[in-house]
Amino acid sequence: MRDIQKVLDLWGAWAASDSCNVDYSPIAAGFKGLLPQTGKTRIACTDDDGLVIEGCMARLNRKRPYDCFLLVEHYIYRVSKRQIAKHRKKSEKQIRIEMLMAEGFIDGCLSMLDIPLEMDPVVYIDNSQKTANAVRTF
Repeated sequence: MRDIQKVLDLWGAWAASDSCNVDYSPIAAGFKGLLPQTGKTRIACTDDDGLVIEGCMARLNRKRPYDCFLLVEHYIYRVSKRQIAKHRKKSEKQIRIEMLMAEGFIDGCLSMLDIPLEMDPVVYIDNSQKTANAVRTF
C-alpha cells in the first residue's frame, strides 16, 4: 500500500519543475544545466511516474474538477490547507475531508491501473509492521 500523500508530494514537485509541460523551453537546448539553481529544489518523481499520476489527475479533473484543483493548489503550488480554507470561506475540516476524498480517488485510480511505480520503495507502507507495532503498545 502506498502513502498517497508522499506520492502526490513527489508528483507535485515534478509538476512544479516544469517537467510536465510540453511547450518550448525558454532556455536553448544544451544550455539548461549550465544555469545556476535559482531556489530550493524539491525531491520529485521520475517522468514515467509523473505521467502515470498525471493521467489519474486527468480522470479526476473529468469527474470532479474542484477536487483536482484542490490537489493542484496544495501539492504543486504548496498552498496550505488552512489558506485554501480561508480563501474558499470554508472550514479547514471541510477542506481536509475534500482533499482526503480526492487523494482517495487518485489512490484508487493507481490501484486499478496496477502499475508499479519507480517511487514505490520510497512511498510503500508496510501494514504488517504497523499492526505489529500497534499490538506491542497495548
